[in-house]
Amino acid sequence: MSQDQPERPQEVQRQQKQPIKYGDVFQVSGKLADKPVAPQDAAMMQAAETTVFGQTQKGGTAAAMQAAATINERAGLVSHDDLTVTGDQGVAVTATEVPGARVVTETIAGEVVRRYVEATPILQQEGGVGDLHQQGFITIGEALEAASRTTGNKPVERSDAAAIQAAEVRATGSNLVIPGGLAAQAQSAATLNASTCEEDKVRLSEVLTDATVKLPADKVATREDAEGVLSAERRNNPNLTAHPAGVAAAIAAAANLNEKVV
Repeated sequence: MSQDQPERPQEVQRQQKQPIKYGDVFQVSGKLADKPVAPQDAAMMQAAETTVFGQTQKGGTAAAMQAAATINERAGLVSHDDLTVTGDQGVAVTATEVPGARVVTETIAGEVVRRYVEATPILQQEGGVGDLHQQGFITIGEALEAASRTTGNKPVERSDAAAIQAAEVRATGSNLVIPGGLAAQAQSAATLNASTCEEDKVRLSEVLTDATVKLPADKVATREDAEGVLSAERRNNPNLTAHPAGVAAAIAAAANLNEKVV
């Protein structure tokens, strides 16, 4: 299951003259929770993240540890050379590749402090998308098909088209609107519906049915995808709201379920 982002050390309530401990920053227990975050601990996590990602992750575990360690050092509660996480377990960052996603796990002294899914687009012709079902993940294309079933009778509006375009961009990894693709169809439908009587309007189901087939690439739906699609849907709605069972809602539901698979 995906864990929350580490707390910002400056927001952690602590007694005066007490160092920031691992239990203040991460959801950990036992001996680790009572250990102060030390500069060399942070350095080890930075090295581990750099090995896996090529750089430290903004707002990630190493960044949270470095911020806490810096505060502790400036307060004179630890020294620059202090190391509190020792032994064989130390710190570790692992990335497990599955079709359409990468599962990242970060541990300190054997305790998982952060686990999350990074989605990676895969081409439909590669044949890997079907393997996602065996892994239990839901793709963006599948979430769009779910939206076509739950609210398919809804006329396509500008906000729907924007949400579909955002979903297509995230599924394919390309900012280009694909000619004849989902986004292009949705935009055309929204434009047509603006000047068409109710019974003749194009419905969401006409655009989103077989979305997984229409997308040239697909990937696992993540929380970041859900937030991006929701933002697009809201920005293009006159009331700055999103349909409770629309495109953004379907992506969010898929992302939530995917987090439980990990």
